Amino acid sequence: MNGALKAAWALTAFVVLVGLVGWLLTGEAFFAVFIVLGVLTALGAWFTGRTGPKEGERP
Repeated sequence: MNGALKAAWALTAFVVLVGLVGWLLTGEAFFAVFIVLGVLTALGAWFTGRTGPKEGERP
């Protein structure tokens, strides 16, 4: 895992955590947006962090 991918996962965890803590402490449903953005960031990190097929393998 390279540095950019580690940063993407750290950003994901931070955004989801802020969303959860904000929603629990204030009761404002607006913080669900943070959770959704964190999940989208996680999906982006997962898709871009996947490795391609090894040399000689069929895709």
